[in-house]
Order: sequence, then C-alpha cells, then structure tokens
Amino acid sequence: MRQHHRSTRLFGSLLLVAAAGFSSVAAAPGGSGGQEAATAATPIPLGQVIPAPASAAPGGSPYEINSKTRIRVDDSRDARRIGGYLAGVLRPSTGYSLKVTDDGGRDGIRLRLSSKDKSLGNEGYRLESRGGSVTITARKAAGLFYGVQTLRQQLPAAAEKNSEQRGPWLVAGGTIEDKPRYEHRGAMLDVSRHFFSVDKVKRYIDQMSLYKVNKLHLHLSDDQGWRIAVDSWPRLTTYGGSTQVGGGKGGYYTKAQYKDIVQYATSRQLEVIPEIDMPGHTNAALASYAELNCDGVAPPLYTGTEVGFSSLCVKKGVTYDFVDDVIREIAAMTPGKYIHIGGDEAHSTSHEDYVAFMNKVQPVVAKYGKTAIGWHQLTGATPAKGALAQYWGYDATGAAEREQVVNAAKNGTKLILSPADRAYLDMKYDKNTPLGLAWAGYVSTQRSYDWDPGTYLKGAPAESIQGVEAPLWSETISTSAHIEYMAFPRLPGIAELGWSPASTHDWNAYKVRLAQQGPRWDALGIGYYKAPDVPWPGK
Repeated sequence: MRQHHRSTRLFGSLLLVAAAGFSSVAAAPGGSGGQEAATAATPIPLGQVIPAPASAAPGGSPYEINSKTRIRVDDSRDARRIGGYLAGVLRPSTGYSLKVTDDGGRDGIRLRLSSKDKSLGNEGYRLESRGGSVTITARKAAGLFYGVQTLRQQLPAAAEKNSEQRGPWLVAGGTIEDKPRYEHRGAMLDVSRHFFSVDKVKRYIDQMSLYKVNKLHLHLSDDQGWRIAVDSWPRLTTYGGSTQVGGGKGGYYTKAQYKDIVQYATSRQLEVIPEIDMPGHTNAALASYAELNCDGVAPPLYTGTEVGFSSLCVKKGVTYDFVDDVIREIAAMTPGKYIHIGGDEAHSTSHEDYVAFMNKVQPVVAKYGKTAIGWHQLTGATPAKGALAQYWGYDATGAAEREQVVNAAKNGTKLILSPADRAYLDMKYDKNTPLGLAWAGYVSTQRSYDWDPGTYLKGAPAESIQGVEAPLWSETISTSAHIEYMAFPRLPGIAELGWSPASTHDWNAYKVRLAQQGPRWDALGIGYYKAPDVPWPGK
C-alpha cells in the first residue's frame, strides 16, 4: 500500500490544523452555486454527468418534477425499494410528496425492470426523458439504481439539499443508453491505521454510489489495528484493535456492525470486499497472540507508520488454524464473492516462505466459498485459478516486477488496477496539500484521470483487466472531512475510467463536467479540494 519510503514520524500538528480546517468546510452545506443551479430554467444538458454515459441522444421537451409527480414502479421488490430511495433523496429539497406507487400510470418517474433487453447487461440501464415522464429501464436492480444516480445528476444540484429549495426541477429530454466498461469499479478505505465508525463508512458509501462505484474494499487489519470481531480469537479486537496511528483509542466492528455495513452497501449496489492482510502487516495480530510469533513472544502494539517488519510464523501449524478460523468467520458474514488476503510488503518473510504461505491460504478462501484477491505481489507466488491480483505499482516500479504481473495476466490471472501515482487517493495533490503522503509523487486531479486502464500495463491482455480501484490509506486520514478532501475531486474520475467507454475519456471535456459537480458537493456537504486545474463555478 504501498510504499518503500515512509516517514517514521506522524506530523500531529499538521493533522490538527487540517482537521480543524476541513471539518469547518464539510459542515457547511449549501453555497451560491447550488442555489443558482436550482433556480435556472435551463436543464443540465442530457448526458453531462459522471461517469460519462455510453450514449446520450438529446431531443424533445424536458420533463419537470412537480407536486403531481408520482414515482411509478413495477411490482418487484427491487423497483419499489429503489423508488423509495429516490423519493427519500428528492422529497426534502423539492417539498413534494412523490408518492411511490405500482398503479401503472404512464406519467411521472417510471422505474421498470425488464429481462427482455439483454444488451443492457447486469448493470446497464436506459433513461428516456420526455415532456410527460422519465422512464428508467434495466434488466437488474443494479442497473435501475445506476439509472437513478444519472437522474440525480441531471437535476439541479440543489436537489441534493435537506431543506426545501426553489425549482424548477427539469430533466433534459432525450435518451441515455448506458452500461459499464469494467465489472470492478472499486474504492478502498483503510480502517486499520485510523478507525472509522459505521456511520462514517456509510457516509462514504453514499458518496461512492453517486458515481456508480460497485465495490467497497475494507482494509480491516494491519500493524496498527485489527478491526473485525473474530469469536474464536477475541483478543484480535479487544487488544489488537485498541489503538491506531498516533496512539488514539482505535476501535473495531462487532459482527452486527459489520453486517450492518454490508447490508447498507448492498442497498447502494456495492459489494463489500473484506481484506485481512497477511503474512505481513500483521503486528496487531502478533501482539494479540504470542503463539502466532515464531519465537512465541508477542511484540508490543504499534502506532507508527513504518512497513514491512511483521510476519506471521509461516512454519507453525497454529498459523493456519488462525487463518482458517478468521476466513471462515468473515466469509460467513460476507455475501460477496471475494476475500482479499493482502500479501504485499512481506519484507520479513522469505520468498520461499511467502510462496508456501500463499499456496496454503488461497485454498482456505476457496474452502469457504470465496475467491481470493491479493496485492500484485501474489503474482510472485502461484495465483489460484480465478484469483485476482491488484496492481499498485507506479512509474518507479521496476521492469521485472511489472513483467511478473504481465506474465501472470497472460496466464489467466485477472487484474485490478490501482496504480499508486494515479489511483491512490492518499497521495498529495501537490506540495502544499496538508494531508496525505507523496512517496509515489504528487497526484493532481488531471493525473488521476488521464490514463487508460486498457493500455496501462504494456503487454497485459486487454481481457485480463477486471477493472479499477481507488485506495485511500489512512496514515494521515482520521475524519470524514479528511476522506472527502482527498477523495473529491479524484474519486469520480477513477469511477469514470471504470465505467465509461475509452472513447469518452478526454480531460478537457471531463474537467468541465467535473466542475459542474462542485455545487452538488456543496449541497451534499462534501468538503472537497478545489483543484486549480478545474474550472469551478465562480472561479
């Protein structure tokens, strides 16, 4: 997570200043931009959203949401649930009742699930807007939900506010047909270095979902803290989760809380991917149970930020009892397909031991009905059939390491791309950024967007790319305001790279669409970084 040069000191004073400054920004929703958008009688041009749709054909009269508007759903549970979600978003700002009904009328906002149009796939949708109605059609619930996210962005930014605003609430006329380029469009949150409460995770889930992100990767264990309850090894949380970077009190999720996060993410069409990083990044576990150490001596808890010093004892049988128990209990709580087993920066594990460990752990994941994901160092071992490798290398990554990953891809291993100097949301924007790190270089908003996942790793087959993911490591991140400042405006760009056709990727066009999101973030209370390379309203 990945770095080779990390300071041993945490700049506490810097974080205090940043926390105070950004919290005040995030706590003040509103702003003139959102109000101006709400009072404008000209609708947002059809398709001027993020991610860019596969196709948008403007035409005809706009549709206006008014006091008589109904949200008309078919008789499926999914359509009714998504209709209720949409009504919950729009009722406070419009002041309208927006009754959700299945009475089958032809006017209003119509949400339809239909298995007939196979061209839409599992996540695609069609949005048709005309004077009398807006109709969103999809084959699956995910597509219907994503169509609703597009509808939200076609409305004025003030539609996102929690208090009644002035209209009109216009949706431009025409038809959008849309589906994603890649199956995996993820964001990762490191809750190990600094712990984030359930409510803070849910807040980030809501922000991700607006941009059609469909995977929430939770980094649940590391040297600084173990964050998920495991009944068979209770000290992992009661002791191993009791602190965090800088010496704070830490915290962990009970099983009920983890299930709550999973359920909430599912309601926003996100699949939770839990990560237990091993054999390195394991000091919290080693401190909790002496028997996991080769010498039988538990190290002290760790609150620094250095990496690569810890390792499970690969040759001990108890290590695999531990791994089996942890994976079994987490798999039982996780309805999604994947469990991430980490595998990066295992500098204290010999190559021979690393290969042996991964060869034993991957079958345990399969034993409990899941598919393994590992950081790209997994390709230095023997990736199991179906396993995914998550590439976090960057421009300074050596040719041999890249070649190793490319060769694995040629042999059938699918790749998730998270290049650190493009997709890492904890990298500083520039030298003046008060949060984050810079070991992979500065990552401006343009740099985070201006690359093509399909051609990024030279030699990797195009079909090997499963998608993209934007990790947010939390050495310097400890509040929701910090998350938002580092994720916005970069996360929507990574989401667009994962969703939109390569032909739509153009920085000069994208930055205009991105600027239009500023008033929306103001309305949502998101305290974002006003990147100087983006023409924000009023700039």
